[in-house]
Amino acid sequence: MVLTEHDLAIAPPPALLDPRWDGLGVTLHDGVGTLRVWSGHADGIRLVIFDDTDLDWAIETLPLVHVGGGVWEVTTSLLRPGARYAIRVDGPHGPGNMFNPGSLLLEPYSRGLLRGGVNDWRSVVVEGGFDWGGVAKPAVPMDRTVIYEGHLKGLTKRHPLVPPALHGTYAGLAHPAMIEHLQTLGITSVQLLPVHAFTTEPRLLNLGLSNYWGYNTVNFFSPHAPYATKANRREGAEAVLREFKGMVRLLHEAGLEVLLDVVYNHTAEADIGEPRTSFRGIDNRSYYRQQHDGAYIDVTGCGNSVNTSTDAAARFVLDSLRYWANDCQVDGFRFDLAATLGRDAHHTFTPEHPLLRAIIDDPALAGVKMIAEPWDVGMGGWQTGNFGDGWSEWNDRYRDRVRNFWLSDVDYARRADVAPVGIGGFAARLAGSANTFSAERGPLASVNFVTAHDGFTLHDLVSYDVKHNLANGEHDRDGAGTNRSFNHGVEGPTDDETVLATRRKAMRNLLGTLLLSAGVPMLTAGDEFARTQDGNNNAYCHDSPLTWLSWETEPWQEHLAAHVRTLTAARRENPALRPMRFAHEEVQVPGASVMDWYGVDGETMGIADWTSAAHRTLQYVATSTPHVEDFNRILLIVHGDERPTRVVLPQVDGVEHYESLWSSAEEEPRADRAVYEPGDVIEVDPTSMHLFRAVGDAS
Repeated sequence: MVLTEHDLAIAPPPALLDPRWDGLGVTLHDGVGTLRVWSGHADGIRLVIFDDTDLDWAIETLPLVHVGGGVWEVTTSLLRPGARYAIRVDGPHGPGNMFNPGSLLLEPYSRGLLRGGVNDWRSVVVEGGFDWGGVAKPAVPMDRTVIYEGHLKGLTKRHPLVPPALHGTYAGLAHPAMIEHLQTLGITSVQLLPVHAFTTEPRLLNLGLSNYWGYNTVNFFSPHAPYATKANRREGAEAVLREFKGMVRLLHEAGLEVLLDVVYNHTAEADIGEPRTSFRGIDNRSYYRQQHDGAYIDVTGCGNSVNTSTDAAARFVLDSLRYWANDCQVDGFRFDLAATLGRDAHHTFTPEHPLLRAIIDDPALAGVKMIAEPWDVGMGGWQTGNFGDGWSEWNDRYRDRVRNFWLSDVDYARRADVAPVGIGGFAARLAGSANTFSAERGPLASVNFVTAHDGFTLHDLVSYDVKHNLANGEHDRDGAGTNRSFNHGVEGPTDDETVLATRRKAMRNLLGTLLLSAGVPMLTAGDEFARTQDGNNNAYCHDSPLTWLSWETEPWQEHLAAHVRTLTAARRENPALRPMRFAHEEVQVPGASVMDWYGVDGETMGIADWTSAAHRTLQYVATSTPHVEDFNRILLIVHGDERPTRVVLPQVDGVEHYESLWSSAEEEPRADRAVYEPGDVIEVDPTSMHLFRAVGDAS
């Protein structure tokens, strides 16, 4: 890539562009392969080539030569496509160093892996060529993005229309039956839990469990081989990579983006004393955060933390992102525990961390969606709203407020006859969380979610007051203890139709809030069908029907999915629901939505309406400021009390009538669209929402 003067103005810091670090890993050329490995403290590195059929038979060992900048290099015809190899690294002893020339290590830039046994890995040379057939990335604008977070295996493991040979595979996700479901649901972007090669921790193996979610990465350049079909696994690493790319191409052909959940904050090497498989043996001092005596500084809760304050570790992350975004055509990334990546040499988070800025400013990553999980478990680790321009963030404050409003507040009101708070805080989240994200970043910095892979499913959120995690083997100590959930009177399964009906409406309210809020919505896979995990809010270790999506549904579940389809359509068709910027009181802001708030009487809300716990009802009129789409205006009624009420529809300049689009009070979305006049009085059901399009002239 040739950088222009403009590119250099926004390019990563010079240290991260050091040309001596280009071409790390294996490069094939002129009938030979060149391996380049970085280690700033090594005394020597050797390449070990293994037999094509016996992973324990080393057929050749070759030394690497130090060529400057901490890079070691060797060129040999033995590094051909399909070759299995490892490296041995020697170096000084002392605090922070963990060199052992007897250890066989994975080369960090490996595009393919083979596993011989527990913690016994070999790198594999792959060519990586692929015919993309001219298929381009969908490039879905952020304001039109609807994210669907799911597990690669769990999505299709039980899908009846996906052939059994493709169940739980990359190819299975790209099957027409799965694509049709995503398209009709209104999804634009599939966000996959980790698909970088990962392994299961020894502790879980001893319990007979597995690391299902995949947040335990072994290698950051190789797709997880067990997610490929058996045929491609037998064919080898090249075929596994080809299947992954084929999945991306087919999803792109369908207009669907692929986002990857990436775990650059720690590795599967865990704490000191755990297996030495790669970084620890290559240059422990440079890759992991540690005290002067070599003790690890763990801000991830996983035993180690990658030290992105070193140029080598930061460059490694950047190179990995470039590979997946360009060679594999991935559309975006969700960064697990992203606060760890932004910690400096003193282990303090800074939004201007060179790596965080490089990820956004790198021309090779232009147009790629970057989403931070803006926290870790270290000191000062909660950083929601504090990332820089170009980043979007998981908005946990949105999640908590929405759950409170529809669940724990209602639970409280049943016992105290009044909710603990009113509607003001909820309205702020509905309108894009301007109290969390700056005007410069706007509402699209907020990735809104009510549930995620981590925590209760939507069904369990309205069905359980407490977690039920005994099956995890930790005596129910794991998983969040505060869930802001509400079982609506019965813990878990029940035949009480009154309780079940109230739960269904609560789910519709939560989904309605999610898909009608300003910001970027993220729906958790299976929530459209009210998938349950039997109250387990930390099912990371279960690769079983507990965590796989069930596609056998009852009528009420199909009705819930129909609500999701109705809501995504309303969002797509009404730009007022998806502003790109925050409005300003004094100047017109293109792409913003001007928001006006009314009480039950149709009059502008007063201070008491915002602050009093007795006021749990509002009317919200959002008026678009045309930018790239036609003028649009909506009215949303939110009623957060279990007693019905009456609402006077507001008189708004230019509005001739209100056309009903959706109501959470209905078990199944209605096809007919009732029309109301400004000033009409309508009945509003207990704890419900009602969406209208405001029809009339712009004024």
